[in-house]
This record gives sequence, structure tokens and C-alpha cells, in this order.
Amino acid sequence: VQLQASGGGLVQAGGRLTLSCTASGNTFSFGAATWHRQAPGKQRELVASITRGGMTDYIDSAKGRFTIYRDNAKTTVFLQMSSLKPEDTAVYYCSAEVNELGGVKIHRGQGTQVTVSS
Repeated sequence: VQLQASGGGLVQAGGRLTLSCTASGNTFSFGAATWHRQAPGKQRELVASITRGGMTDYIDSAKGRFTIYRDNAKTTVFLQMSSLKPEDTAVYYCSAEVNELGGVKIHRGQGTQVTVSS
């Protein structure tokens, strides 16, 4: 199973982007999931998380601007980002509990680049 993150790109400050994260084959459902990001020269930081029960949490700088959610089938995790700022520029990574046939396993996807121009 591989997680695939997509939706990154170049956007102007104040703009919006929605990142998506799915499991290969799109047949596995997710439990808890997170989005992290890593900017050049900086440590990776946790941006948003969602528990198996749907509780969400965000880094302070993302509160009120970012929303993490799953689709009804729980096969995709999204990170909706609005009012983007240049400091949001980073590679964004998803991680998730994947409900596989052999049990729940945690996977991390490849990153997707988000660039916010001023």
C-alpha cells in the first residue's frame, strides 16, 4: 500500500488549495491521519490531524485557515487550505492509518509541493 498526496502547486498569497491523500488502489479506508509540512531549512512540523473518530486539531498558524477531513468512504484525506501565506510554502506530507486486510498499518505518502507567492 502506498499513500499518494496530490493537489499542491503555485498560488498567490490569499489563495486556496486543497490537498488530497489516497491509498494506492483506493480500496482501503483510513483511520486517523495527519498532514505534516517541511519548509526548506526547517524541521518537519505537524499541521493538522484527524482522529479515527473525526476529532481534528491544527497547528496554531493553521487554525481558521486549514481544514482536514475525510470523504464519506474514508478512502481520501483532504487538507483544505485558504488564506494562504508565503510562510505556508513547504512540502506537505500525509500519513494515515490504513485499514488493510491484515490489520491497521501506518503509512506515509510522498510529499506534494505548495508554493505561495507574495
